[in-house]
Amino acid sequence: MTFDRVTQAILRLLQHDGRMSNADLAQRVGLSPSACLRRVKILEAQGVIRGYRAIIDERSAHNMMTVIVQITLERLTEEMLRRFETHIRKCPDIRECYLMTGSADYLVRIEAKDIADFERIHKEELSRLPGVVRIHSNFALRQVAQR
Repeated sequence: MTFDRVTQAILRLLQHDGRMSNADLAQRVGLSPSACLRRVKILEAQGVIRGYRAIIDERSAHNMMTVIVQITLERLTEEMLRRFETHIRKCPDIRECYLMTGSADYLVRIEAKDIADFERIHKEELSRLPGVVRIHSNFALRQVAQR
């Protein structure tokens, strides 16, 4: 599928409101409902749209705190990356993890109940990950934007 102006508009609108009806979406991008639905189905089939979800405000729902953690590994071999990523996918408290460029190898987002809960996560999960030589944690004061 070509990523023309209409396709980009579809993606932008669905990112903003994944529950938007196909009729509303079609009207906003200037397509017939059937043509719009066809494009959305193609985007889903190609894996461009990977799913739809509710974005939960953890602080409101569970009084959680967000911790952004930078992790540096001892070596960046394929084997070390594979082992680390296999283990981190099994950690229930990790919400997101990204392989990075720059000073840290991975950026991890964690939701913790409080400082004691983060200490548990640090001790029982993060420090036991294979190949880790440095863990640098930052506590979010408040969320400014989320898309």
